[in-house]
Amino acid sequence: MRRLRIVLETIKFEHTIFALPFALAAAVVAAGGIPPAWNLLWMLVAMVSARSSAMAFNRLADLDYDRRNPRTAGRALPTGRLTTRQVWVFTLTAAGVFILSAAMLNRLALALSPVALAIVWGYSYTKRLTTWTHILLGLCLGIAPVGAWIAVLGRFDLAPLVLAAAVMLWTAGFDIIYACQDVEVDRAEGLFSLPARRGVGAALAVSSLLHAAMMGLLVWFGLLAGVGAIYWAGLLVVAGAFVYEHSLVKPHDLSRVNAAFFTINGFVSIALLAFTAADVLLG
Repeated sequence: MRRLRIVLETIKFEHTIFALPFALAAAVVAAGGIPPAWNLLWMLVAMVSARSSAMAFNRLADLDYDRRNPRTAGRALPTGRLTTRQVWVFTLTAAGVFILSAAMLNRLALALSPVALAIVWGYSYTKRLTTWTHILLGLCLGIAPVGAWIAVLGRFDLAPLVLAAAVMLWTAGFDIIYACQDVEVDRAEGLFSLPARRGVGAALAVSSLLHAAMMGLLVWFGLLAGVGAIYWAGLLVVAGAFVYEHSLVKPHDLSRVNAAFFTINGFVSIALLAFTAADVLLG
């Protein structure tokens, strides 16, 4: 149990809160209410296992960088509290559980499961190649609502693709804020984060624009889904949360990055789920 706790700490299991509520929101809209228990169970298993495998793989891919970064040098892999073999076993086991859960849902979910794994694993190397690594991370989380829609209905539709694009921009925006902590390290390592390449001020401006664009996509999703007043009220709450988030972080003051990154964005995802579910169930 102690080793499992270390693994969960390593993969930041609590950050599952970011994408999972969007997946649940998509599932509720697709089902027109609470999805069937079978679909809901295996969808949850798929979401958690895919993210867990991706995060563990990321820790393996970034191990050398984490050793040289003062912010991450105390993590379990750099300090030897976990071995690379142990993390590989966890990574592959979680991937196997993900493929199994996709198979338990439907044929389309199973067919797309290797594609999803390739995307979420491949992200780990994008920071070495492109400044827009943040968008590619957003794509990884954007898979969640599409996967949930497929889990319920077994097909693609425009609505979940729009929601996926919203999640992609949302994730990219808050990942840019988080990356502001590592500007000097990323520059020294030759990595391509936006703050390292364009400066913190410009990066924060881009983050604000991405979150504004996300709100536009959430409006489009609401129109496609035919939602009611409760959903639109929720968007106002989310917009207020974004305004507050961007007031916390300034180019000359990054002391409240963690509050902006985790607390506010955790609230955004849960609030959107709550208002969407309430609208579908009560509307």
